[in-house]
Amino acid sequence: MVASASASSMDCTWLVPSCMSLSCQNDQQRSSLFSSKPTFNARWARKISLFSKCNATHNPSLSVSTCRHYYYSDGFSLSSSYSFGSDSLLGSTYVPHFCRRHRLHSPQRRSGEIMAIALQPSMETVTKKKPPTKQRRVVVTGMGVETSIGHSPDEFYNNLLEGVSGISEIEAFDCSNYPTRTAGEIKKISTDGWVAPKLSKRMDRFMLYMLTSGKKALADGGITEALMDEMDKTRCGVLIGSAMGGMKVFNDAIEALRVSYRKMNPFCVPFATTNMGSAMLAMDLGWMGPNYSISTACATGNFCILNAANHIIRDEADMMLCGGSDAVIIPIGLGGFVACRALSERNNDPAKASRPWDSGRDGFVMGEGAGVLLLEELEHAKKRGATIYAEFLGGSFTCDAYHMTEPHPEGTGLILCIEKALSQSGVAREDVNYINAHATSTPAGDLKEYHALLHCFGQNRELRVNSTKSMIGHLLGAAGAVEAVATVQAIRSGWVHPNINLENPDKGVDTNVLVGSKKERLDIKVALSNSFGFGGHNSSILFAPFQ
Repeated sequence: MVASASASSMDCTWLVPSCMSLSCQNDQQRSSLFSSKPTFNARWARKISLFSKCNATHNPSLSVSTCRHYYYSDGFSLSSSYSFGSDSLLGSTYVPHFCRRHRLHSPQRRSGEIMAIALQPSMETVTKKKPPTKQRRVVVTGMGVETSIGHSPDEFYNNLLEGVSGISEIEAFDCSNYPTRTAGEIKKISTDGWVAPKLSKRMDRFMLYMLTSGKKALADGGITEALMDEMDKTRCGVLIGSAMGGMKVFNDAIEALRVSYRKMNPFCVPFATTNMGSAMLAMDLGWMGPNYSISTACATGNFCILNAANHIIRDEADMMLCGGSDAVIIPIGLGGFVACRALSERNNDPAKASRPWDSGRDGFVMGEGAGVLLLEELEHAKKRGATIYAEFLGGSFTCDAYHMTEPHPEGTGLILCIEKALSQSGVAREDVNYINAHATSTPAGDLKEYHALLHCFGQNRELRVNSTKSMIGHLLGAAGAVEAVATVQAIRSGWVHPNINLENPDKGVDTNVLVGSKKERLDIKVALSNSFGFGGHNSSILFAPFQ
């Protein structure tokens, strides 16, 4: 439409519809259209000449010529092919009277075929291409977490390295009648100094986890109040998502509604939506850059991280808080996943319930918490003297387009996602020597991902693979973000955490690829973190040591 705007003067808007209204002869007459004796009459020839003169006089940037392909085109109408809503090709629906009369009286109209005049821009209207610019690099300068085994990145990762399990019996409510009674539950969280007491009482826990993790990431990144005052807050954004949102707040509202709508919490709607956590954090910080949430089930965290990085790469922001948060260890959350038959029922030994790639796995274990990364443009980080933990290289998304909960039997979407992530990040597959897998401890999902990894990286003898979920369970929308923190910590420390509970590997699983029951030293070149979600959502993101 931009190109056509230059031709939309009042003198010439009739040109295109006029030219396009003339009908061709039927198929038997087509062969004569390009013969030495044209079939169109002298009156039409005069109109062509008139159009050309008008074009040259009123709009020298356009040249008018008959299009050879037009003569062989099957019947198509201006209304169906060249109009958008009520607008014509050049933004006008005006058709001169002589054109209407011509269409009514022309025997060619009955053939159902149309002839057009092609409008081609002259060389003067060609837009100059923007000169290529060096791509902005994105680095990680801060991290924050809330998990069942730690409330800071260092505490969290040290417990991972030691193989500490955060899976235990659920204490938040009586679940004795449920077939699953274990989860990676956060027993206690302190919001002192992070969230105002009045808000902390009203908010859903997923928002509390999000706000505390986000502010901890800022503190970890050295963002002080003094520095905040100097920053351009219009270039700082928040993109923290959630798979389930405020289920507890919404469930409480439903229970209150059973009595009367007057009993409902006035905050039940805003505090239940997935975007409100990012919005509240931005309000608190005064950050006016990109702000929204993404909800792609268990792939949410990775989606948010990659989209946040893209805002920085496109020069729409210099700093982004990104990640995911979820808190659904409540009756309706547990009951819903039980109904899906997705959860482990190994209640006699909670610490051994989550066991990715083990032949005795019987479903995933729910977890809760949040993970937030502070992503920053490299030069911006250098200018303020930030500590750079790792560099974000890129990633990709795909969809299985197969089943709501089951992975594609051939792993097609997973393989495509990984290969696109490598391609778009410019990373050679032999450089990837560490993978934090999605591996949730489900019978089908673990193997499909394992085979996809071997397909993409099977020739890499240095490759080491582990699953953080073996110790903290599946944090749903927060999983990818918390595992991204674990991935960055692996790069920083040079240690990869163990796979606990891998006692009897499933048939066909090569344990030489998987990290054992103890932490291992690894000089990571490039690390890949996978997250996949209900609906067939696949995501892969890549980190590397900053150089």
